[in-house]
Amino acid sequence: MIHVGTCGFCEAREKYFKDFDAVEVQQTFYKVLQEKTLERWRKKAPEEFTFSIKAFQGVTHPSNSPTWRRSNVKPSKNVGLLRPTNEVLHYWRITLKEAKVLGARFILIQLPRSFKEGEESFENAEKFFNAIDRGDFEIGVELRGWSEKGVKRFVREFDVIDVTDPLLRIPLHKGSVNYYRLHGKYEGGKIIYNHSYSDEELKKIRERVLGWNVEESFVFFNNTSMCRDAKRFKLILDLH
Repeated sequence: MIHVGTCGFCEAREKYFKDFDAVEVQQTFYKVLQEKTLERWRKKAPEEFTFSIKAFQGVTHPSNSPTWRRSNVKPSKNVGLLRPTNEVLHYWRITLKEAKVLGARFILIQLPRSFKEGEESFENAEKFFNAIDRGDFEIGVELRGWSEKGVKRFVREFDVIDVTDPLLRIPLHKGSVNYYRLHGKYEGGKIIYNHSYSDEELKKIRERVLGWNVEESFVFFNNTSMCRDAKRFKLILDLH
């Protein structure tokens, strides 16, 4: 089973709930949301609709990250990078509560490039995952700039889903669910979000997602043409 959606609602929510069967909520990364907002989304969504939420940036991103400019929270120097500080653990509890209110299935932890591959990061992650309550949620982690060896060690040690781009590499965890994020194209180690996927690229994504056979796959588009490309991808899936 392949579920298709976008990173954030790419169109009016009522229409989105008809066009797609899953969404990765982005607002929870930038801001702490009101419960009534999340309750309203859950109420309007079809019963079988899948929500994934992106963990608040206080868990993942240090205070010098430009992403904080869009936040409704002022960061301290102790936020981010899975450091087991009181602030990081506090923001994880907020994310966990939001996920419960929304009835989410997944929590995505998207780590910045400043979360470097190395023992310090592994030590922080070990303390973080030992300290937190995971609830009943499946946790996906997107590591940027890491080697395949480092990613494989991370997802196995901490029992998380390896979130990746199917055009880049095969998922390195072992489980019944794969979780993909499609940001656009890559040039010189940088992501070019301003990209529209060609039919050939979408067919290759389909081939790889189906080829890495698991019970379920979630494919979330996160490029500037994400709404259009996600709908085109659904058509390509339906044609085969």
